Amino acid sequence: MLQTMINASQANVNGKVRLKLYKGNVIVVGRESSTDSLFDESIATFEEDAGAYNQKDAEGFIKLNALRLRIAAAKRLK
Repeated sequence: MLQTMINASQANVNGKVRLKLYKGNVIVVGRESSTDSLFDESIATFEEDAGAYNQKDAEGFIKLNALRLRIAAAKRLK
């Protein structure tokens, strides 16, 4: 049953992954998919990206991610 689930989850996966194996560790050193890659070099930058990313998009994420820190600080002040 587990193998069936894994096979189904990988049905659309293709390409190549290069791994480095060292003392029980697995490190991804490269990956590529010439047909289905979501990577777009023209927007993978902090420079001009033709409007693909708006810095204000991160505002909500930052506030939500910092919520736990604000709660922890408030508890310490009590």
